[in-house]
Amino acid sequence: MRRQVLFATALLFACSARAEDWPVWRGPHHDCISRETDWINDWDSAGPPVAWRANVGTGLSSVSIAAGKLFTAGHRDGQDTIYCLEAQTGKLLWQHAYPAPLVDNLHEGGPAATPTVDGRHVYTLSKDGQLFCLAVDTGAIVWQQNIGTLADVAMPEWGFSCSPLVVGEKLIVDAGATLALDKHSGKLLWKTAKYLPGYGSPAPCTFDGALCVAVLNNDALIVVRCDDGALVASHPWSTDYLTSSTTPIVAGDTVFISTGYGRGCALLRRADQRFDVVYKNRNMANHMATCILWNDHLYGFDGNSHNARIVKLSCLDYATGEIRWSHRGLGCGSLAAAADGRLIVLSDDGQLVIVAADPAEYRELAWARVLEGRCWTVPVLAHGRIYCRNATGDLVCVDVRPGAAR
Repeated sequence: MRRQVLFATALLFACSARAEDWPVWRGPHHDCISRETDWINDWDSAGPPVAWRANVGTGLSSVSIAAGKLFTAGHRDGQDTIYCLEAQTGKLLWQHAYPAPLVDNLHEGGPAATPTVDGRHVYTLSKDGQLFCLAVDTGAIVWQQNIGTLADVAMPEWGFSCSPLVVGEKLIVDAGATLALDKHSGKLLWKTAKYLPGYGSPAPCTFDGALCVAVLNNDALIVVRCDDGALVASHPWSTDYLTSSTTPIVAGDTVFISTGYGRGCALLRRADQRFDVVYKNRNMANHMATCILWNDHLYGFDGNSHNARIVKLSCLDYATGEIRWSHRGLGCGSLAAAADGRLIVLSDDGQLVIVAADPAEYRELAWARVLEGRCWTVPVLAHGRIYCRNATGDLVCVDVRPGAAR
């Protein structure tokens, strides 16, 4: 397993450092690691230059970047709105609004799914299960469905939060039952058995040479074939308060899962139609932010948002589950990474912190306050700019290109 993970990491360095799009949840490689390396964090006490600011309404949706456009979603006055902005300037290109509930149970509410861009189409999901396929250029509706109706499940307590996943000609979404739709027409192709819905998103993977998706719901980790929805393997995993909110991390024949409220984490190895437990402990309990796997180590936030002062940014050995280091002071934040071993961390109170992805120690490289208020949304690095958002919809673009004007 370690050899496989090291090989995957080595491929990152072989990739070009040129700028790239970030069109889907967790990025184009589905690992939340940008392949960009030509960006700076040597800003002065004033922080990096702010290219633009906007407000996109209440919500936790992250941003997707494709062909010079930025896509995100927010809620205002009883409506959700899908926004398409010019990524470099923040100029509004189009918006699509529709009635939707806020679902503000214990937080600000608003849409939590990140838009998925695939060619000429963008796919979005609301808290009450409204799934839209919109034209990238105009925002016109191509088709729409309701995943709660398709899955025959009621909206969960905190609303549907799955970021849609395109695999070939299929669109995969999770609503307790995992569903595959024709991405062009919205026709339901298959659905799995029903489980208690979770709040994470499916992760693409390959088992036995077949394209699959791994999904963590509130009953189990399941892996199903994309071709027909057949169950490949499963492992029971329930949580207090029914709050599985993370995306599984797949490396070779192993899958890492983590949930909050003390449930902790597990590394599982596929064995026939089940998973064997490599380890299970409480060293990494991700409430909402999925870990980053980098160079055989996991980096993530351990702890719950309800007691954010004791949440730790931690480094965990992927193979053994042992803690390498932990650091408090960033609250229950979120993070991404770059292919040169830098973590891009957004604290839960709006600090943008660049940290070395070094298992030997916590080493802070740069710091700047970029937002106020609650920040649970994953920051995105694309084309030399970092995009950060808070729960009330303040969206900031900071310019980290070499030589950017200050």
